Amino acid sequence: MKKALIVLTAVVITTSCNQQTDKTNESGPTEATVAAAVASFREVMLNPNQEVFEELLDESLTYGHSNGLIEDQATCIASMVSGKFKFTSLEFSAQTINVIGNTAIVRHELFGHTADEGKEPGTTNLKVLQVWIQKEGKLRLVARQAVKI
Repeated sequence: MKKALIVLTAVVITTSCNQQTDKTNESGPTEATVAAAVASFREVMLNPNQEVFEELLDESLTYGHSNGLIEDQATCIASMVSGKFKFTSLEFSAQTINVIGNTAIVRHELFGHTADEGKEPGTTNLKVLQVWIQKEGKLRLVARQAVKI
């Protein structure tokens, strides 16, 4: 009886340790893969392509503009592809990336020249927060918020 209890306890402990190890061995994104995703997003903002946007932007996206406008994935893609919001040049600087599990928090400053539909050409200078998650091996933007500098 005592031997059976010891064996049972050992099995429970081993199983618990294996489950914990499995959880901590899940591979999340690296800073380099996050930086590459941010660079891809910058590129598609300059050269809008619906399919690329759909690959990068999660279905649950909340995209906050510096003027307070909040868009979901479909609206954000439509705005960029249609030219409602158009960048003719775009620079990201002072970028930081913090990876936590399968999530990455990115902050940077954005300076760009704009040619938004129905507006005079202009410039924009923003601080931006992006939240990326890794789903099925791909990084996807789930949240973005910008504020004017």
